[in-house]
Amino acid sequence: MDSDQVLPSSSPAFGTPAHPFRKTKACPLPTRTSILPILLPPSTLRPVAFRTITRKHNLTISSSALQALAAFVGRNCGSGWREEGLAERVLDEVAKSWRKAGGGVIVEEGKGASLNAILKAIEGNMSGGKVTAKVVGPEKLPIGLAGQRQDVMGSDMHPPSATFSPDELEQGELALSTHPRHWIKVIEAFDVPRLTYNAEKKYFEIAKSKPTLFPPPSQKTALFRDRYNVIHQRLLRNESFQVSSSGQSFRRSSSTLTSDNQSYKLTPIANLLGRSGTSHLLLGLLSISPTGDLALTDLTGSIALELSHAQIIPDDGAWFGPGMIVLIDGIYEEEENFKGTTLGGNNGIGGAIGGRFVGVSICGPPCERRETSLGTSSPQMTGEVSSSGGLGWIDFLGVGSERARGLRMRQIQAKCLQDKPRDLGSHARLKMAIMSEVHLDNMRTFDALRKLFGLYNHLSLDERPIVFILIGNFVQKAVINGGGQAGSIEYKEHFDALAVVLSEFPSLLQHSSFVFVPGDNDPWASAFSAGAASPIPRQGVPELFTSRVKRAFTTANSQFDRSKAIGPVGEAIWTSNPSRLSLFGPVHDIAIFRDDISGRLRRSTVSTRKGTGTSDTSIHGSSTLAADNMDPVVPHDHIGSQPEHTDAQAVSSISMARKLVKTVLDQGTMSPFPLSSRPILWDYASSLQLYPLPTSFILADSEAVPFCMTYEGCHVMNPGRLIPEGGFSMKWIEYDILKNRGKVKEERL
Repeated sequence: MDSDQVLPSSSPAFGTPAHPFRKTKACPLPTRTSILPILLPPSTLRPVAFRTITRKHNLTISSSALQALAAFVGRNCGSGWREEGLAERVLDEVAKSWRKAGGGVIVEEGKGASLNAILKAIEGNMSGGKVTAKVVGPEKLPIGLAGQRQDVMGSDMHPPSATFSPDELEQGELALSTHPRHWIKVIEAFDVPRLTYNAEKKYFEIAKSKPTLFPPPSQKTALFRDRYNVIHQRLLRNESFQVSSSGQSFRRSSSTLTSDNQSYKLTPIANLLGRSGTSHLLLGLLSISPTGDLALTDLTGSIALELSHAQIIPDDGAWFGPGMIVLIDGIYEEEENFKGTTLGGNNGIGGAIGGRFVGVSICGPPCERRETSLGTSSPQMTGEVSSSGGLGWIDFLGVGSERARGLRMRQIQAKCLQDKPRDLGSHARLKMAIMSEVHLDNMRTFDALRKLFGLYNHLSLDERPIVFILIGNFVQKAVINGGGQAGSIEYKEHFDALAVVLSEFPSLLQHSSFVFVPGDNDPWASAFSAGAASPIPRQGVPELFTSRVKRAFTTANSQFDRSKAIGPVGEAIWTSNPSRLSLFGPVHDIAIFRDDISGRLRRSTVSTRKGTGTSDTSIHGSSTLAADNMDPVVPHDHIGSQPEHTDAQAVSSISMARKLVKTVLDQGTMSPFPLSSRPILWDYASSLQLYPLPTSFILADSEAVPFCMTYEGCHVMNPGRLIPEGGFSMKWIEYDILKNRGKVKEERL
């Protein structure tokens, strides 16, 4: 073509310009190629997106993200998106930027990164449908004080999970504090992300409805359905339920759940119809039918239970009662005239099926370790995330997911601790002091607190606890109930007296965080419950009663020269029950819950076959489905006193503690009870979830003895009563965060 040849005239089919250009020296063609936008349907772009994003980068793209990418490619690549391969190059750059920004496995807005910010950064570096310059996306922007990156749209971005050298950490994160207390975050139950499990997508989703104290009745059903779905998907990943690739048939015993390299198969309750006399393994919710009989319910139906001959596996290992999800092995008996077989004439799926299920053995669903749930590659939680499943990309607490922030937070933790003194040459120490049933209406409590605070006040700053956790009930009786104004005044005076005690130790107030968790006797729940079980989660102690305590911290911090401070100022945090304490993001997840669970479990447990021992449940059978993988109870650290329990009492206490821990953690929730026994705010039920398992769990049960034990990697601690019955000593727990181990401490008053 010579220099005087004119370009074709404008045509909608070819997208040529309306006014042709001449290639002359006086008027050269523009160097930037203009692109005529086209309307690109998402379904047309889907094969290219699957080939580039899914196969090449192992990412999954949601339908909303695919629609956004189709609009972006059609606008910026035009008709050459397919023939010239422009779309594939753009999608490849989007996937790389998504990974650099710390996005999750699913490319979707709000799942760990901002897709809109990435597309805006790419659009600024495109010419003629091609990416002509290196994209400087959100991952290159400055790091804020909170350790999160801000994109150009102003939304929070999780930092990438890439490895940083110590020099890069020192040069690129000067704004970050190197004191561990800067990385402590107390999360109220009402601030925990409201996640629901989508059984079809095998993924947790954020609830779209606005939470309310008066939700529709469907939320009550969704509460138990979500619990069942979470346990069901957890159970199917257990080795005992994995089918071998060789296609080996299932081998089961009809009487017990034996453990000779077998694969178990669950049977839906609706599939029992027409199979009378056959043995099955059921997973369902124990409940009381309208006729008053014990029943088992799953998503397909309900059936009456007969557990008088059932054996509990393992021996006396757990409690089972209404509101719990259990595994039952037994035989289905179909009887036409069996009492309570039908529910309103509905004999089929969705109702109670005819007949009964005779249980032979019963156990709880096996627990799953935290690293297995998150998909990490080692029990030491190195931060590496496997590519074969796991939920490491989900932010369960609102502090960042394990995949997005885990490895980086561990590097920051190492940097924070590298200059701390070593404890006997082992490692730096981060401690917490945990005490429960701090009755402020008992004068001996203030003597105990003075002695406890005095013990730590004489230690060096590196040996003191960074957090003191005080758990209610803060009064022995619900004084607000029926007390009117006088009850409120009396309750406030108790906290005013606590402020006086705290003011005697200004050094502790200046260098430690004090977390206060209420009980059922504390306001305002006690105003209408009279100390009985009130709905959970519940708000913290109202600010009306805590002003003097906060003033004590303000006074102590004002007297301290902050120029010499090596950490943040001390503070008093009044949180909800339950609540979570996070240290270094997802690295340390500490759940806190105040409830007398053991007593409620003993009162509501179902009757099974009596054993030869003194226990109220069977002591026969064993199974890998309910292996008691527990570390022994940490012994008491008696200071200036003698153990008050005999050997027989100690063995009984350990056994009860094991049952309590196994029952709660296997159920995956802090409250495995029917709503009539322990009311729950339906819209906030996800805040009670213990899945994945926290790194540690403070279960403050005043009716159980103090203990510390580890089950499936989760360290469970019960501080008991600060002043046990008798009042001659005080007990609390000292928790080593880095070792993930606690010790029951005792001191004479």
